[in-house]
Amino acid sequence: MRFNNLADWLAWQETLHISEIELGLERCQSVADRMGLVQPEYGFVSVSGTNGKGSSVAMLSTIMREAGYRTGVYTSPHLIQYNERICIDGETVTDELLCEAFEVIDQARGETSLTYFEFGTLAAYYLFEKLKVDFAVFEVGLGGRLDAVNMMDADVALVTSIALDHTDWLGETRDAIALEKAGIMREGYPAVCSDPDVPESLIEYAAKENVDLYLLGRDFDYEILREGWNWHDQKVTYTQLPRPRLRGDFQLMNAAGVMKVIRCLPENYTVSEEHIRNGLKKTKLAGRFQVIPGEVEVVLDVAHNPHAAKTLSNFLKNNPIRGKNHILIGMLRDKDASGVIETVSPWVDDWHVAGLGGSRGTGSEKLVQQLKAAGVKESIYAYDSVEEAYGALHEIAEPGDRILVAGSFLTVSAVMKVMEEEP
Repeated sequence: MRFNNLADWLAWQETLHISEIELGLERCQSVADRMGLVQPEYGFVSVSGTNGKGSSVAMLSTIMREAGYRTGVYTSPHLIQYNERICIDGETVTDELLCEAFEVIDQARGETSLTYFEFGTLAAYYLFEKLKVDFAVFEVGLGGRLDAVNMMDADVALVTSIALDHTDWLGETRDAIALEKAGIMREGYPAVCSDPDVPESLIEYAAKENVDLYLLGRDFDYEILREGWNWHDQKVTYTQLPRPRLRGDFQLMNAAGVMKVIRCLPENYTVSEEHIRNGLKKTKLAGRFQVIPGEVEVVLDVAHNPHAAKTLSNFLKNNPIRGKNHILIGMLRDKDASGVIETVSPWVDDWHVAGLGGSRGTGSEKLVQQLKAAGVKESIYAYDSVEEAYGALHEIAEPGDRILVAGSFLTVSAVMKVMEEEP
């Protein structure tokens, strides 16, 4: 074995490929062929979209576990440990299993260079087959059409909300981005879109590829009630459903798409209304509107584009506190920082800007400039790291205040690691 521990494998993978991101299926598909990975015998769903992917994956996988199916989940990025990316029945896979998968991939690839993400994707396909899951949910990493997850044909494709993000890679309009996301659809397999304002390009792609596409508001819909919600499609109606455990009315949009996906699964999968109810009540997902109560409330949210920030803004508007809203923000340089800032600034009392490292990270000085350019007049404090910023906020925040952590998975992850070490 090239390495005998997970940390060394991951550090090596980060240096192996010439670029951090390289879209395309050929390299990954060729290695999969050499590994003997073919179309899985288990059923699986691919989930693409800009926002709502993680929530949709979490709800769908929890419901399927409630229905008694041994369920694999592949997501990215992770928050604390790499192992979070590959889970079976809600439990992360072990270091030993990941090392075994990476060794098999390394032996099969020969001279083919793979990215960090592609190693993880191949490991998920390998481990789900080895550990004999009944069902799997794959979260697409970037785009859809050329993402490594798209090597195999999903039984159902789910596209969540479409917004402007990764524009350098996917295009500068919602129509262009939707076309890339739609690439996970396959002729002869159903697809679901849970965006209520679906771009026309996605509809046209489905028609061209002979895909049965089910749209929110046309083929299925939901109604918000005071204590719950109703859902229906053209054949089935569920009433008085429990709200998802995940916070925010926007989660009902994600849940509605998940419900339609379940209705589109092959006939050998049986999911009852009770399974759905239990799954909605039990779904957990760290870092998405995760509210940690206390004298100083902490809200962790990985919102990193204006569309997601709008949801955060609505939360702040509708959940006032007696004290101040302090925001700790750190962002990657390829994100629309100005759009995020302008969206949440009406509800923020002071800004604590942390620099993020790595080739894609934004330094604190640059982010401060973007804040000022966006017209922010509130107090702005700059720090070299997320950890330093969070420590300073502990000294500043008073009972009744709220600390918001947002802008990137990296920002939320760093704070979560600090919180794990706190008494």
